Amino acid sequence: MASEKEFADFLQEVEKRAFKKAFFHVKDEDAALDIVQDSMMRLAENYADKPIEEVRMLFNRILTNSTLDWFRRQKTRNAVFSNFSDFERHTDEDDTFSLLENYAGPDGSELVESAETTTERKQVFQQIEEALKKLPARQREAFIMRYWEDMDVAETAAAMGCSEGSVKTHCFRAVQALSSTLSALGVKL
Repeated sequence: MASEKEFADFLQEVEKRAFKKAFFHVKDEDAALDIVQDSMMRLAENYADKPIEEVRMLFNRILTNSTLDWFRRQKTRNAVFSNFSDFERHTDEDDTFSLLENYAGPDGSELVESAETTTERKQVFQQIEEALKKLPARQREAFIMRYWEDMDVAETAAAMGCSEGSVKTHCFRAVQALSSTLSALGVKL
């Protein structure tokens, strides 16, 4: 079980990194702050009795779920409170009306993407997943922990049971291999 000081130190340690991660996803400072605060509250309410080693993974999962919840709420809010004037026919020489072409969000950005864009994104993600599967196990493990789980070098080294230098080497080699594999496939990141 984590002591109060260990728990408080952990929250202080991850606060900025969690905010950056949430802000990167939602692109709204206020929403990112709310997400991080909600995540920390859930962690404290439900998992304060866990060992400090388990708290980090639990917090990352809670933060991810809170971010997804925010997106779901936004989607619902946009669907329920959309402005009905967006659906009116505009009097141009073209008399046809397409909801998908005319529906835009409050900031003017499109909320619906084309099927082509969705398909292309899905194909790129599949290519990235396939390239990751081809990496040696240690490189894949280091890459995922560092760049997807947002763990620092020391945390990754501790989790993998190796030195920080080994983590850096594994990550460098993974990035090089992924870069060459994806470039050969024509994927531009």
